[in-house]
Amino acid sequence: MAFTPPDHVRRIQPYVPGRAVEAVARELGLARIVKLASNENPLGPSPRALEAAAAALSEVHRYPEGTGFDLVAALAARLGVEPQQIVLGNGSNELLDLVARTYYRPGDTALTSENSFVVYRLAMEVLGSTCRTVPMRDHTYDLEALAAAVEPSTRFLFVANPNNPTGTAVTATALRRLLDRLPESCLCCLDEAYFEYRDPEADPVDGIALLQEGYPIAVFRTFSKTYGLAGLRLGYCVGPRWLAEDLNRTREPFNTNRIAQAAALAALADEAHVARVVELNRRERDRLADGLRRLGLAPPPSQANFLYAELPRPASEVAEAMLRRGVIVRPVGPRAIRITVGLPEENDLCLEALAAAVEPSTRFLFVANPNNPTGTA
Repeated sequence: MAFTPPDHVRRIQPYVPGRAVEAVARELGLARIVKLASNENPLGPSPRALEAAAAALSEVHRYPEGTGFDLVAALAARLGVEPQQIVLGNGSNELLDLVARTYYRPGDTALTSENSFVVYRLAMEVLGSTCRTVPMRDHTYDLEALAAAVEPSTRFLFVANPNNPTGTAVTATALRRLLDRLPESCLCCLDEAYFEYRDPEADPVDGIALLQEGYPIAVFRTFSKTYGLAGLRLGYCVGPRWLAEDLNRTREPFNTNRIAQAAALAALADEAHVARVVELNRRERDRLADGLRRLGLAPPPSQANFLYAELPRPASEVAEAMLRRGVIVRPVGPRAIRITVGLPEENDLCLEALAAAVEPSTRFLFVANPNNPTGTA
């Protein structure tokens, strides 16, 4: 074929999403499938968001408001920033990619940690560049090592906090030390997709607070996780005004749809629903982690809505064995899996399937609170 992409595009390994429930049902013919692979919100979105999305359907023959004016205004008021500092995107992934495309110059590279979000690498590879990595320390970003690894060519420093897939988080004090050492030529891209799940007692990072302190960073958040709108794809980037102006030059027109904007605006207003989501996750994450430890595994402390576990067997074998029991988890390394925190009964099924997969002779029963079977308040 005469028409081919550049060599660097041919070398890209595409992103592989978690298995869909529908695909597994077709393949295995199972009546019940529990998906704990993609860090989705098990309670789903706010009822207000669903109502707003349904109401917006009557206007789908019209293009959406190009900048998402109402949603941007609500976000600005909630975050204490100017609307001119916010750019919406088709999920925060689009915005991470957009920042790279907007500011990349030939010869630029990026830097992040090992065992972090694969999209950072993909954003650079599509440009024909590289995203270097440094080892983690205790499954957590080693910020001192990252600072030492910055080179003159380092244009972007990607930091996921809490990190995907390990769930660990750095402290605000440590991140400030890193930012103080960064040259002006390097932009810190702080990915806070799991922001709402952080431990408030652990000196948590708040990227918006760092912006307000004067650090010129790009902060990325999403409505896919805590707000339960993963299927509508809506995220946002907050940064200095100059950064938002540049992104608005390069983003696609109408890059967020009318239904997503309406649902996100309603979801943002339902703080009680978000509080229920966070509380259920905290309670079930602790319970799930205890179950993993009872199986002899050692999940690192998570400040997200998932747990990371290293295994005594290949992850692909464990994930396949669990799949055949109707539980979908995500292999994230040769001998590691990531498990989304689900509803109590989903977590029970997961632990039973994992026990059988890790050690087939194991018989494991993890009992949910019988007085609160859904985990809701």
